[in-house]
Amino acid sequence: MQIRGRLTTSGVALPRRRDLTSALHRILGVRLVNIRSILLAGLLSTVAGAALAQTPAEMHEAATVLDTHFDTPANFGAEGWSIMERHDVAVDGTQVDYPRMVEGGVDGGVFVIFTPQRGRGPEADAEARDHAFVRAGEILQMTAREHEHFALVTTPAEAAAAEAAGKKFVFISIENGAPVAGDLTLMDTFYKLGVRMMGPVHFANNDLADSSTDPKGPEWGGLSEKGRAFVARANQLGVVIDPSHASDQTLDQILDLSTAPVILSHSGVKAVYDHPRNIPDDLLRKLAAKGGVIQVNAFSGYMVDVPRIPERQAALAALTAKYGQRRDVAAENRDAYLAELAAIEAAYPLPQANLDDLMKHILHVVEVAGIDHVGLSGDFDGGGGIEGLEDVTTFPTLTERLVAAGFSQEDLDKFWGGNALRVFAEVQAAAAR
Repeated sequence: MQIRGRLTTSGVALPRRRDLTSALHRILGVRLVNIRSILLAGLLSTVAGAALAQTPAEMHEAATVLDTHFDTPANFGAEGWSIMERHDVAVDGTQVDYPRMVEGGVDGGVFVIFTPQRGRGPEADAEARDHAFVRAGEILQMTAREHEHFALVTTPAEAAAAEAAGKKFVFISIENGAPVAGDLTLMDTFYKLGVRMMGPVHFANNDLADSSTDPKGPEWGGLSEKGRAFVARANQLGVVIDPSHASDQTLDQILDLSTAPVILSHSGVKAVYDHPRNIPDDLLRKLAAKGGVIQVNAFSGYMVDVPRIPERQAALAALTAKYGQRRDVAAENRDAYLAELAAIEAAYPLPQANLDDLMKHILHVVEVAGIDHVGLSGDFDGGGGIEGLEDVTTFPTLTERLVAAGFSQEDLDKFWGGNALRVFAEVQAAAAR
């Protein structure tokens, strides 16, 4: 049960503190007119406060939980895979579906149209465009088919209405600007399809911007001229810009050029772990000054040293060649596949980040940028997931850690969705002006 104006314990509505105090006054027949009464008032306030106390699970349920980066649409094309069925990350590797969203108290997500950077030029641009249209269609089909459980939304108001109706809300984003790089008027087309967030670049440089992880290094010194036009058009449309994979120079220029705040939908901080995908404190402060938000992600490679083991890579490639991608393995081959995968993991184990590592990033963002500029994302179905946060069912565990660290219900409301939804609203309001 979602609680907004009134707190509950074990699902039973309690009177507000002032109402409880007044009731006890009437029962005890006293008036607060002297020192003895003042002492009694303190006792009554303590009793009322105890009655209103919530558990971390109830605090999690009270928040609107929004993950700003679900790569789950990549599963929509897998034969036999349904978002309405409960899956197991240990079996097919997937981390988000409707039953697990319910269990994890997840109210909505930004569902991603991810397009790999497979090349540049007219042919590559057309291939990227068509790939993105197919993925967008799959998202639209899912929300239409499962309309009793999901609602496609484009504004925070629509998200709130969907939540009130008991549905999971779905925003759409584009990760990597390759689908629109050849023709920026396609930004308008995708906007009409419901896209409300776009990231200009992914792992490799493209015609819009420099990536943080291209092994060749910077090409444009940040944004290209077309990339600057991308920023301007996103602002005009009311599309949130997501520079998560952008180089530091690209992010810096976006923050200078954008007329609205931006969201890093799944990123970490360099002061905690030095990785090109993580942002330095000076840009973290600049992001906050712009009104933006960083959604701290749960991705081991951006939190701890994860070495590349050639033998492991070769063994995994052979496994894929034999059975196909994990989510596509035929049912009759599932046991054999999992056994061989377990043998590879045992022979070539990799270190994995945990909730302690994630909390370090969150606490650092709070200290440097402030509570109004931090959010949370698992980067699920896109490589995310750490020890203790394996899929969306474990989100309440992270809330427990946040409560133990001293964060309030108001803080949790901001972390889990309030800050990101504020940015969506501000970006759209800026475009309307």
